[in-house]
Amino acid sequence: MGWGDLGAFGEPSKETPNLDQMAAEGMLFLDFYTASPLCSPSRAALLTGRLPVRNGFYTTNGHARNAYTPQEIVGGIPDSELLLPELLKKAGYTNKIIGKWHLGHRPQFHPLRHGFDEWFGSPNCHFGPYDSAERPNIPLYRDWDMAGRYYEDFKIDLKTGEANLTQLYLQEALDFISKQQASQQPFFLYWAIDATHAPVYASKQFLGTSQRGLYGDAVREIDDSVGKILKHLQQLGISENTFVFFTSDNGAALISAPKQGGSNGPFLCGKQTTFEGGMREPAIAWWPGHIPAGGVSHQLGSVMDLFSTSLSLAGLQPPSDRQIDGIDLLPVILQGKLIDRPIFYYRGNELMAVRAGLYKAHYWTWSNSWEEHSKGIDFCPGQSVDGVTTHTQEEHTHLPLLFHLGRDPGEKYPLSFASEEYQQAVEHISGLVQQHKATLVPGQPQLNVCDQAVMNWAPPGCEKLGKCLKAPESDPKKCSWPH
Repeated sequence: MGWGDLGAFGEPSKETPNLDQMAAEGMLFLDFYTASPLCSPSRAALLTGRLPVRNGFYTTNGHARNAYTPQEIVGGIPDSELLLPELLKKAGYTNKIIGKWHLGHRPQFHPLRHGFDEWFGSPNCHFGPYDSAERPNIPLYRDWDMAGRYYEDFKIDLKTGEANLTQLYLQEALDFISKQQASQQPFFLYWAIDATHAPVYASKQFLGTSQRGLYGDAVREIDDSVGKILKHLQQLGISENTFVFFTSDNGAALISAPKQGGSNGPFLCGKQTTFEGGMREPAIAWWPGHIPAGGVSHQLGSVMDLFSTSLSLAGLQPPSDRQIDGIDLLPVILQGKLIDRPIFYYRGNELMAVRAGLYKAHYWTWSNSWEEHSKGIDFCPGQSVDGVTTHTQEEHTHLPLLFHLGRDPGEKYPLSFASEEYQQAVEHISGLVQQHKATLVPGQPQLNVCDQAVMNWAPPGCEKLGKCLKAPESDPKKCSWPH
């Protein structure tokens, strides 16, 4: 979902009344970022509080390549990483994930092995339907075992876009919250729905109700669901004891625009890129009785901060034996403070850009290759900025491209290299980069090796359902990442 998809962020159709109300009752973050312009690495960053280059969710099979966890991937979240739910257990929390995990689908990467107590959702995206002889459909899990597969047991109509998944995910959330409240149990719920990821879907009651087509229908259903979850917390009398945060894993995917793509507002490009449209996210914090209503913050925030902030709320300290990139946002949220910190924009194994204050310096620019672009794959449709949205990887290490995001949020007008403003800002950011790189210890890359034998052929529980498929012989290869 993109920065420009919510009414509170200026979307003209104003079709997100519940999220807009959540913002009116809580705090809006205008400068909030993901840790990667792609889904798996950003989710790994959220749950570990660490950049993907540290937690292993990147590839070295090509410079600055985005990579994720499709069915063929051999890697996943390493045992050496400490995830938020593992740490929250120490404070007595019960933890549930609903929706997309995307941190590896082989048994050792199962979310219930990494701190979650319950799971209803899938390890991968809802791509398909697949031919079961060549490629299995993605499973949905109920805790340890699969409950069925997309397109077979959990229908998604690719012609109409109809699917009941968001309603199933909503009911799971309401039931889990009720159960924890009844047992007076503190809980962490990671509600990772994916209706706005192409192929976009919505349930029957929302189809055809948006001015924005099927994508808007999906946004409206998510908005309605968030409203129901917040209302449920209020009705149970626990809203003042429950911190809720809404954000996205990366910017809207303009490659599927206009029919299935969202809006990144005034920002350049979208998902897959380290321009603002790919990494700046809608973000809302809600905690009645604690967060002053109607707050707007310009704090530079990150999904990794949700790790540190959640630990702080639970009275826990972050692990001291590793570098944590997230910061505790409670002083920002509760006292309106601003914490000086940079934002690092990574793409694969490369630091592409850095933001400090209102300045953003690009050390590399790249949208995607000419070869991919010529096939109609476009991450910046309708947007082309000379020397910026490049189709070859362009290095600017010695003379970074510098933008003032206050005056130029769309990254269209690089500052003059000769100006005093440029020299002062780049000198400051260069110091931050040197400091960052001096302490950087990259994790073991998890997204290098692919093997068809590890796909979702026979997930746990498939025997009971008669859903096991025969896997081919193992044939590991280097993954190919064109982007």
